[in-house]
Amino acid sequence: MNTLKPYPIDCVSVVIPVYNEQESLPELLRRTTAACESLGRAYEIVLIDDGSRDRSAEMLLEAAAAPGSHVVAVILNRNYGQHAAIMAGFAQCRGDLVITLDADLQNPPEEIPRLVQQAALGYDVVGSVRQNRQDSALRRWPSRLINWAVRRATGVGMSDYGCMLRAYRRSVVQAMLACPERSTFIPILANSFARHTTEIEVGHAEREHGTSKYDFLRLINLMFDLVTCMTTAPLRLLSLAGAGLALLGFGFGLLLLVLRLVFGAQWAGNGLFVLFAVLFFFSGVQLLGMGMLGEYLGRVYDDVRARPRFFIERVARGAAAAPLPPPAATNVGANAPAPCCTPPSCGS
Repeated sequence: MNTLKPYPIDCVSVVIPVYNEQESLPELLRRTTAACESLGRAYEIVLIDDGSRDRSAEMLLEAAAAPGSHVVAVILNRNYGQHAAIMAGFAQCRGDLVITLDADLQNPPEEIPRLVQQAALGYDVVGSVRQNRQDSALRRWPSRLINWAVRRATGVGMSDYGCMLRAYRRSVVQAMLACPERSTFIPILANSFARHTTEIEVGHAEREHGTSKYDFLRLINLMFDLVTCMTTAPLRLLSLAGAGLALLGFGFGLLLLVLRLVFGAQWAGNGLFVLFAVLFFFSGVQLLGMGMLGEYLGRVYDDVRARPRFFIERVARGAAAAPLPPPAATNVGANAPAPCCTPPSCGS
């Protein structure tokens, strides 16, 4: 039975994290503004500079200062990572519907109206699936594996968690802002608060300027964030694997003892290399388990310290953008949710 209820959308916020994207920014602003103008609704474009080392921050401030600008420039004091930067944008935006978008233009801003259309039908989260991905095979195949693992762990049948072109209802954004954990993967976190989700297919273009900000080490860190933020299943699997290996080792040792008694002492020497192989295998499993346990403990330690996700150095709001946030929405990564904006405050 379809229980969807139409969701009124008066104001749309587009949240875009930016890190060393000075070459892409002019086209990004032009295309995103054109897409938002076609909505016929109030809108704001929230761009977060995540500690860029080029002129990105200056360009964002200039865009916000332009006459009649819908741009909100949020400048972080250093690099905190993509998802922390998006959370900073969530804390400053005012839309009834919040859309996230990457700054590299691989996901076209022209798809924004389709996301709004689906969200207006009553969906809490609208995801997107990249068609004809232009990434290398080294990026595509791990992405497919991760998406499969996330679907199995969460039970939410969304196909492409790596695509950040997504739409979130205001209530979902408020719920995410109220979460205190430091390690956050936004698509998974959002789905934990969403009742109705859907996906649309979107295009995917080659990156025209710069290189991907996710190098090998960042991808490894993202993988651990994914695993530790969505489930404790790896710890359970390690416990089961440890019990199974202990039984296997006991059985193997008993077998060697029986063979020695039956066939003589020469089996002790012949089995030396087998014992070394078993020892190395057990040692590897133990180190793997200790490493996984350390990842969880490290994230618990980060959460216990309760340091802010981000620190905002400056916010510049365009004349047509939403008003300044209430005092509860501070410059640090606090948990205070932001209220919705209305068409008069967001501009038209």
